[in-house]
Amino acid sequence: MPDRLKIIGSYLSPYVRKVLACIELKGLDYEIDPIAPFVGDDRFSRLSPLRRIPVLIDDDLVLNDSSVICQYLEDRHPSPTLYPADHADRARARWLEEYCDTRLADVLVWRLFYQLGVKRHLFGEDTDQATVRQAREVEIPAALDYLESQLPDEGFVFGTLSIADISIASFFRTAAFVRYAIDAARWPRCAALVAQVQALPVFDKLARFEDCMLRLPLAEQRAALLSAGAPLGSDTLGTAKPRHGLRRE
Repeated sequence: MPDRLKIIGSYLSPYVRKVLACIELKGLDYEIDPIAPFVGDDRFSRLSPLRRIPVLIDDDLVLNDSSVICQYLEDRHPSPTLYPADHADRARARWLEEYCDTRLADVLVWRLFYQLGVKRHLFGEDTDQATVRQAREVEIPAALDYLESQLPDEGFVFGTLSIADISIASFFRTAAFVRYAIDAARWPRCAALVAQVQALPVFDKLARFEDCMLRLPLAEQRAALLSAGAPLGSDTLGTAKPRHGLRRE
């Protein structure tokens, strides 16, 4: 096994955050090329044929899809475990991870963060206010209603920290970049879980890197991350000019 794993993908992505949280919790060494999928060059396309992030490179192995990567990390480095031991609970944890990767991604990332952040600031395009309003008033509340029904009154979903908790908190962290916060009076379990996970040292460490690059132009982000101590690799697959890609990371 090489000295370091390599991750390709932006710190701002909830999918990348989920993988990095697993890497950090397992005490693994890594370097990162912190690009968004919109700025990947042709080498990135060869590594990620769907032009999605994250990509994991472990020696000769190249893996795509955050759930595949997290399961690989768990299989290769089972301690500390991030998946419940009970078969039924493990299946439920994977389902909650999938719900985050699909439904929360749709309503929090593509209908909110992309519209208010990426579309406006990266591509210089107008926000679809009707899409944002529908997300805030209808779709996000419906997703939170479902999650609230799946969570315990307090603590982590399965008693100890798992991929389910990490996934939920990762998506609401990205939503916070465009000033979305869970209404704790309406969804107290969701708000408490997200706050608990995001207060963990690993999330705090990643947040420092996220915050230092959040509102900077692309050309300035690598220098800011280096100054903040992020473990950047020497090479990047990023380009100066963004281009539209496939919708899901």
